[in-house]
Amino acid sequence: MSTSGLKAIAPVPTAADFLDIVLSKTQRKTPTVIHKNFKISRIRNFYMRKVKFTQDTFDEKLGAILTEFPMLDDLHPFLSSLMNVLYDKNHYKLALGQLRTARHLIDQVAKDYVRLLKFGDSLYRCKQLKRAALGRMATIMKRQKDPLAYLEQVRQHISRLPAIDPNTRTLLICGYPNVGKSSFINKVTRADVDVQPYAFTTKSLFVGHLDYKYLRWQVIDTPGILDHPLEEMNTIEMQSITALAHLKSCVLYFMDLSEQCGYSVEAQCKLFHSIKPLFSGKPTVLVINKIDVTRLEDLTPDVRALVQEIVDAEDVHCVQVSCHSEEGVMELKNKAAHA
Repeated sequence: MSTSGLKAIAPVPTAADFLDIVLSKTQRKTPTVIHKNFKISRIRNFYMRKVKFTQDTFDEKLGAILTEFPMLDDLHPFLSSLMNVLYDKNHYKLALGQLRTARHLIDQVAKDYVRLLKFGDSLYRCKQLKRAALGRMATIMKRQKDPLAYLEQVRQHISRLPAIDPNTRTLLICGYPNVGKSSFINKVTRADVDVQPYAFTTKSLFVGHLDYKYLRWQVIDTPGILDHPLEEMNTIEMQSITALAHLKSCVLYFMDLSEQCGYSVEAQCKLFHSIKPLFSGKPTVLVINKIDVTRLEDLTPDVRALVQEIVDAEDVHCVQVSCHSEEGVMELKNKAAHA
């Protein structure tokens, strides 16, 4: 399943709207038509049918929500981890669990009152039992105000996520903030990612697509990562870590040797080594960006040795590019697609 599959979830009504939908449907489909001379058995059956119909409608509506929202354990590890980062797995499971419990309680209330209605000895008593049954169901539903509101928030957020397919050919762009990742994706795809001269312009995963030799590739622009322990990373950075860890992809690690991004070359090399375990075994391209300002040859021998150490490592290709003058962009595209 890709994120596009999650976007098909129908809007979740509020608790008040939920009650209006169910009770008005009950009133519409089982109108009250009772005369004084009806036999008591007919009156009982009429009210039993009303209670059962209300229960079935609650069942159907709650079941639709529980079916549409995916179980995290059934999703691709990338989507499961991304949802945990964005919405907190425990809160999400708790909200679905509360709706499951509500459905069970409503079924139980209907069962109890249908049994009592079998012994209703007058029109008045049957009517009161029906009112009590619907009242108790409504009370249970009113208590679901918070989980329903939370799930609607999750649904709205999911609908704004980019359509990422974890099973297709992928180029994953990562690196420190402001090293030119978004500029590159804008050059090679039809994406239009905001580019600004400050850190964390990109706050979530962005997807563009490029066609290379009749094959469609998805190019994912990840938010910038800072070099600090995993537990100190914020939600923005954790989206990048999730993509690096779980997506089968070719990793493009961007570096800015001019240090215009605000981070030293040493810090950028250190970040590469600290996140390397996340993409071990994946084809990796070290992209030296902004060569219109500073090239690898312009660095001091000590600093150049740090970059060379990464390049000399196995499975790491090195390409020098300038997204400003577009020098090396086509070479990088070819190298990444063949890596």
